[in-house]
Amino acid sequence: MGLSIGIAPRRAKNFFKTPKGLLTIILGFFAAMAAPGQGFGAVARGLAAAMIAAGLVDALILRSRKKAWEFPSGAVLTAMIAAMVLRAQEPWYVVTITSVIAILSKYVFRSRAANVFNPAALAIIASFYLFHTGQSWWGALTDLMPIAKVALIAGGVFIAGRVNKMPLVLAFLGAYFALFTVTAFVSNPLPVAEIFRTPDVEAALYFAFIILTDPPTSPAKYPDQIVCGLIVASVSYAFFELAGVVYYLLAGVLAGNVWEAWRRANRRTGYTFPGGISDFLREISPWRRGHSTYKGAPVDS
Repeated sequence: MGLSIGIAPRRAKNFFKTPKGLLTIILGFFAAMAAPGQGFGAVARGLAAAMIAAGLVDALILRSRKKAWEFPSGAVLTAMIAAMVLRAQEPWYVVTITSVIAILSKYVFRSRAANVFNPAALAIIASFYLFHTGQSWWGALTDLMPIAKVALIAGGVFIAGRVNKMPLVLAFLGAYFALFTVTAFVSNPLPVAEIFRTPDVEAALYFAFIILTDPPTSPAKYPDQIVCGLIVASVSYAFFELAGVVYYLLAGVLAGNVWEAWRRANRRTGYTFPGGISDFLREISPWRRGHSTYKGAPVDS
């Protein structure tokens, strides 16, 4: 009994030294800073319900797959991110359902390597169509004094450095703001002016540091990170300019996710574009079978 009691605090201490644990602390700090201005009660209800529901669903799935209980740290982070992007005034059950959708998507859309899509991004877009949700990105400290940007950037740079994704962040931010800057000079600047103002600036920074750098869905090697960052920036820009949808940043990261999943599959199978597209789509779809028809691909268990 004494040994078990001693192990739990040690595991918790070790967890908070990992990138997931450090990100949990950083997001908790951001939430605590932003909550008073958003309505503490609304924030607390939505955030707590989302974390509990997402954690419970993921814990049960992990238990059935691994035959052992495991703390659902990834689900807690996903729920926090989803809640901090959606409007704080969204009903608690909407935030909760969105977070559960995010967790389920990890197990529905998978490649051989990992989940294909950033779960929070995919679920937030789904909630837009299911519940007509809004996005305030309050977790990016949008309603606080300008000095709060220092905390946002410092926390973001720290976590991006820990997961070794700074080239991805810099490539995205550089291309993203360059595209909108050029647009402002060659056409009417008013439609793109908001990109350089609150809350869009903070949203882009939060997105780049926290969402884009998700390790399972982003590249590890620096050259691949740069390519991915350029893709995400270009698609985000296109969705803003051509579609005008509120989730333009999230659409960009999903495009980057698909490119990264394709790159991993191509590295494994030797296919070059457009060869193997049908097999790739079958592999990542919810209707995939127990094996892949990819050339040389190992059999799924």
